[in-house]
Amino acid sequence: MQIKDKVFIVTGGASGLGEGTARMLAGAGGKVVIADMQVERGEAVAREIGGAFVKCDVSSEADGQAAVAKATSLGKLMGLVNCAGIAPAEKTVGKSGPHRLDVYTKTIMVNLVGTFNMIRLAAAAMSHNEPEDTGERGVLISTASVAAYDGQIGQAAYAASKGGVVGMTLPIARDLARSGIRNMTIAPGIFGTPMLFGMPQEVQDALAASVPFPSRLGRPEDYAKLVRQIIENDMLNGEVIGLDGAIGMAPR
Repeated sequence: MQIKDKVFIVTGGASGLGEGTARMLAGAGGKVVIADMQVERGEAVAREIGGAFVKCDVSSEADGQAAVAKATSLGKLMGLVNCAGIAPAEKTVGKSGPHRLDVYTKTIMVNLVGTFNMIRLAAAAMSHNEPEDTGERGVLISTASVAAYDGQIGQAAYAASKGGVVGMTLPIARDLARSGIRNMTIAPGIFGTPMLFGMPQEVQDALAASVPFPSRLGRPEDYAKLVRQIIENDMLNGEVIGLDGAIGMAPR
């Protein structure tokens, strides 16, 4: 599949991995809809890349439908990249008592339910596309995490949400195979995103040094390169690709 002149939705596209992906897609000639809760930042990025912005809570059916409607109004919706997510840290039982259930529930709703919500709505629209020469009608790419396999202390909610994204990758691909829609997941390691930049510098440095090779934080451009490879290689389907420099996470 070629990116040029196709329409793509990028959730969480106002910052971090999503912004890097949105910029890559626009630079390759794609039409990009940024779906994000950060209105001011999202609108600014959309202006810079010649795209569109839709305020979107990915766990909301109505917001998801609005993002898909905007995308289909611009042309042939062929891609969805799910980068929206949250990463609270809280122990199962901490000094103040048990893990707050509302925090756990919100993490699952945004990271897992939100991912599935956008997949199902985008796939429904893609299923009506005229197929490309390859027979495909679209590609879906979601974001898991190394925490899906190697969650640290305080990551029960986050790891569960990302583990769910990993677990549904193959069955969704099988569900959508007859429609010519591929489904893939990327599991990043330690990346330099707004989530990580909120940590003290010494913590950031220690995390970067813990990556075997290359011994640095991942960059949004690294993620975007893999997104492009997945879009353009139609044999990639139903798999989770680790993008982590061979890291193994310590308990804390």
